[in-house]
Order: sequence, then C-alpha cells, then structure tokens
Amino acid sequence: MSLLRDMIRIRRFEERCVQLYSAEAIRGFLHLYIGEEAVATGLLGVLEPGDAVVSTYREHGHALARGVPMNAIMAEMYGRTTGCSHGRGGSMHLFDAERRFYGGNAIVGGGLPLAVGLALADALSKRNVVTVCLFGDGAVAEGEFHECLNLAALWQLPLLFACENNQYAMGTALKREHAVTDLALRAAGYGLASWPVDGMDAVAVRQAARRAVESIRGGGGPCFLELRTYRFRAHSLYDADRYRDKAEIESWKARDPIPRLFDELCAAGGAKPEDRARLESAVDAEIDAAIAAAEAAPLEPVADLTRYVYGGSA
Repeated sequence: MSLLRDMIRIRRFEERCVQLYSAEAIRGFLHLYIGEEAVATGLLGVLEPGDAVVSTYREHGHALARGVPMNAIMAEMYGRTTGCSHGRGGSMHLFDAERRFYGGNAIVGGGLPLAVGLALADALSKRNVVTVCLFGDGAVAEGEFHECLNLAALWQLPLLFACENNQYAMGTALKREHAVTDLALRAAGYGLASWPVDGMDAVAVRQAARRAVESIRGGGGPCFLELRTYRFRAHSLYDADRYRDKAEIESWKARDPIPRLFDELCAAGGAKPEDRARLESAVDAEIDAAIAAAEAAPLEPVADLTRYVYGGSA
C-alpha cells in the first residue's frame, strides 16, 4: 500500500503541474515522469537516510520518493524562495542536502561523474552508505557513462547505477542509437553485477533494488540495474511527440504500474476498491496545500540577483 500511495502521489503531483504549466503559473521546461513511477518508489524506498541520490532532469518523482517535502518541491516549481533550491533551480534542479538528494542535472549523463565522486568520498571516509545514480538510456551513449562504470568497478565503489530505460533518448528510439540494446549486458562488460528489471512493476523494482543495495553495502562493489520502463507523455511539454507510434504508447499504458499494483493488491485481499479513491483524495489535499503555500511564498528580490554568483579575477 505504501508503494501504491507513493506512485499515486507522484502521478497526481505531475498531473497538477501540467495544469499549472498550462496556466503559466510554472515556467521553463517541464519533463514529466508519468508512467515511470514504479522505478522511483521501488528503488528509492529501500535506501537509508545516509545514502545519496543523484538524479536527472526528469526528477520530480525521484525527489518525492526520496522524501523531499512536497511544499518545497512545489515552491521550487513556482520559483519561490521557500523552494528546495530557493527558487533558483526550477523543475530540473531540485536539491536537498539534508536528505542527500544531490539534485537534477540538465546535462544528459552529467550526474554520473558526480555520483562517482560522492561514492569515492564515502568510501575514503569509510562510511557504510550507498550512492544511487539515476540516468536515462540516452546517457549510455555518452563518454562519461563508460568512464564512470570503469572507475566504479576498478575502485569497487559503493555505487548503484540505475538506468531508467524508457526506450527513447528524447526523440531517438533505443534501437536507432545503440547497436546492443541490452544495456545490462553492456554494463556487465565492465565487471559490474548487472541485470534487467521490469520497470513497470513496483514490487519487482523494490526486490531488485534491495538485492543490489544489500550487495553494495556488504562490500560487493557497484551494481547496475536496467529498469525497463516507459514515459506516457512526451519528452517535455515542448515536445510534439511525433516520433512514437500511438499503438506503442497504448500498449505500454496497458501496463500502467498504478492500476497494475492496485489490482494485485485487491486480488490478494490487501486492498479494497474504495482504497484508491481514498488515497487519491488525501494526495489531492496535500497538493492543494502545497500550491497554496507556493503561491503565498515570496519571490527572490531583484536586489539578490547576483547573490551566489561568483567571478574570478581577470
């Protein structure tokens, strides 16, 4: 039920963000996680408070699943000073040092070297914690992917590489970009324990993540999970989404992780039909409160425009 609640929370939050974006209350880019909720909830739910998370620009679900308060995320979407990045990051740059959520990154694959650095620092400090690095299938084509997997394996770092393979790097299908589309197999070539996971099944993700994290925490070295999932919406709200076949989208929607888990719970006697409506009502109330708090929060004064901006001498 906690997995179901967390997925509903992410889904409803993003659906409201679409409405707010259409009303121009939220500006900038908006990359939606709708369809991929099983990955964030199943994966990040097995972590300890001291573990670190490095995210991508499609990060709202990651931040919510990691425990970043919804009020702080919504305020950041609005660009308000009460946001988790003080209104300076927006949708793509959520950050929470207290929860070791080291934010989104607008650069494809840009979080990989940061994750290696965090894991190396923890290893040198002999802290028994794990760093999780989330990235998409598009990042596998970047040079730092190969460099980082090699270094992590060479140094036996406590690092979990979590590839959210949603089948498309922006508008490029996986098979048009990679000669070998089995990404777990490619990672295994660097000596990492690697395996694919049904990313539309929250329970399967949680089981795989628990296995990987326990191995890493026990000194087994880095692991790689290829989480095979799908985004139901376009790459971003600026994307016309003309590169995907409608039938393909509908076939993946038939595997929607939320009704899938809910139906399984009902069949096992762990939930009743009215439970989903109850959860959605509670989440909607939380979102309403977050929106109200964001709209009441102040914008940063113009006088602070150069604050946190640094320049070296000529």
